[in-house]
Amino acid sequence: MNIVLCGFMGSGKTTVGLELAKIMGRKFIDTDDMIEKTQGIAIKAIFTVRGEDYFRELEWECCKTISDMKNCVVSTGGGALTFERNVKALQRGGKIVFLDADFDVICQRIGKSKTRPLFQNKEKARSLYDERKEKYLNAADYVVDGNMSARKTALQIAEMFR
Repeated sequence: MNIVLCGFMGSGKTTVGLELAKIMGRKFIDTDDMIEKTQGIAIKAIFTVRGEDYFRELEWECCKTISDMKNCVVSTGGGALTFERNVKALQRGGKIVFLDADFDVICQRIGKSKTRPLFQNKEKARSLYDERKEKYLNAADYVVDGNMSARKTALQIAEMFR
């Protein structure tokens, strides 16, 4: 069974996921990395050249592939689990854990990052956060406090799956 991490950008999915995979001796998979490797192009470029709809199709294919894998820790893109088809695919092969981090904590973590285009406008980012949070909660089998350190969060999740 896979452990699938979901949450807003900056909630710690990749950092916690890498730590959790190490603790539990599992393979780590990042859906965005998987898409970039198979496409040979950055996500940002996929959005620019082919558009969001094309990216979402790639993401769905990725989720279906992961659902056939076993004993992985999976970090999903921030928007992946806002789509029911991705949730269903990932639930077939695993349990979904929502890293519930406060918006203020996420802002501190992201800071002035230029690699997060959605964060160039704080009001829009806040609106997106509010909109997605309910979807994450609906998708999740478990909810953990995403405001803790990555190590503490990973240890708490590992304990839930022992």
